[in-house]
Amino acid sequence: MVGQRVLVAHQPAYLPWQGFFSRLLDGVDELVLLDHVQFSERGWQNRNLVRNAAGPRPVRLTVPVRRRFGQSIADVELADQPWAQRHWRTLSQTYARAPYWPHYRQPLQAVYDSPWQRLAALNEALLRLLLEAFGLPVRLVSSTTLAPRGKQTAMLIDLCRRRDATVLRVGTGAVTYLDQALLAEHGIETQIATYTHPRYGTARGWMPGLSALDLLLHEGPDNAASVLCDGARTEPPVTGTQVTGTEVKR
Repeated sequence: MVGQRVLVAHQPAYLPWQGFFSRLLDGVDELVLLDHVQFSERGWQNRNLVRNAAGPRPVRLTVPVRRRFGQSIADVELADQPWAQRHWRTLSQTYARAPYWPHYRQPLQAVYDSPWQRLAALNEALLRLLLEAFGLPVRLVSSTTLAPRGKQTAMLIDLCRRRDATVLRVGTGAVTYLDQALLAEHGIETQIATYTHPRYGTARGWMPGLSALDLLLHEGPDNAASVLCDGARTEPPVTGTQVTGTEVKR
């Protein structure tokens, strides 16, 4: 990847899953947070999964938001509900016995004690905490400040141009809409990032697809980074790509 700049652009997620971070491992120094795009009520921008200490099914944490049709992620406001106390109580009960909970309890609590008004700011604070913990020196840039033109592939091409990137790295979910011919026409190489979850930890409740916070609290920063590396793959796009095994399509 020497001499090539890699663009990774993704919607800011709440307590992102492990695959979100695995695509930032190789040759990435910047992440563009796509907060100018439309908020999806069924997406991962305001929800994610954590371990369930009481059973095999994960717990879904959802941040309540004020819904307005067509609003961008940057404009989404949090609803006036005591969601933070509920989430903090769940995290405290679930991870109290995790080996690295004592180390990260205080910085996490500081986030949940803060009076957040907008979803994007909350997600960015948690993302910065996790990036630092995983030892990933990645700058965060808001797409709202860049104001890219176009939609889908055209928008990503414009972002590549603005960030001097010649490689676009996306998750498996982008395969269905990317125009590979248009990317090639603009001299942009495409990489599909996949993540197959290695098993880690011995506590009850492990499953693929959990928030990266679960990995951090059970394995600590050094081992967590190794797990991310073990599960991460980047490949050229292949027509009809299928997601198999413990790989999660996001």
